[in-house]
Amino acid sequence: MKLRVLLADDHALFRSGLRAVLGTQPDLECVADVADGHQAVAETLRLRPDVAVLDVRMPRLDGLAATETILSAPGNVTKVLVLTTYDSDEYIYRALRAGASGFLLKSLPPEEMTGAIRIAARGDALIDPSVTRRLVARFAAGIAPPAAPPELGRLTSREHEVLLQLAEARSNAEIAAALYVGEETVKTHVSRILAKLGLRDRVHAVVYAHLNGLVGREGRRLGDRADSGC
Repeated sequence: MKLRVLLADDHALFRSGLRAVLGTQPDLECVADVADGHQAVAETLRLRPDVAVLDVRMPRLDGLAATETILSAPGNVTKVLVLTTYDSDEYIYRALRAGASGFLLKSLPPEEMTGAIRIAARGDALIDPSVTRRLVARFAAGIAPPAAPPELGRLTSREHEVLLQLAEARSNAEIAAALYVGEETVKTHVSRILAKLGLRDRVHAVVYAHLNGLVGREGRRLGDRADSGC
């Protein structure tokens, strides 16, 4: 089945160009394109596409507010990608806090844009690790780490290790190499972590880990845990 995509951008030329690009992909289908945030919310909730691609700056309702509205809607199934012409820490942080599955520059080549849509649809991360670390340094440095959330007790020690690896925005292959396990094992752990903690996707797991002070808690960094039991 084709992945169903909604586009929202107030620049008609960019919107039509991206729609044309999607039309060349046998596995992607543009089900709607709209020009403002209110339309983006209404059509996303009506059509329930697999992925909504939203520009940050739109009239009536900006892309970040639209993202928050869409992802907080009961029963939402749509992943959101946020587009902008600026590599802004503030935009990226708000997009991640809202639950977006990725933050992309509009200058990306068409093949990378379509690839990002596919990645978002399957729930994988779309934030470069260097960007994640930069955001953590800027926004988390002045926040006192909260007490460990009670739901963390549901994780096994291995799942906790994987969560800490996710917090560094590492890929399945990188996590597998660091923990000396197979990639399929990592995928299983990630799925269990998301289910146990009630998280939407890998990006949400990154935000969750940093907001709850899991990286660096009690002086521990990634890879410092001695217990490697599953």
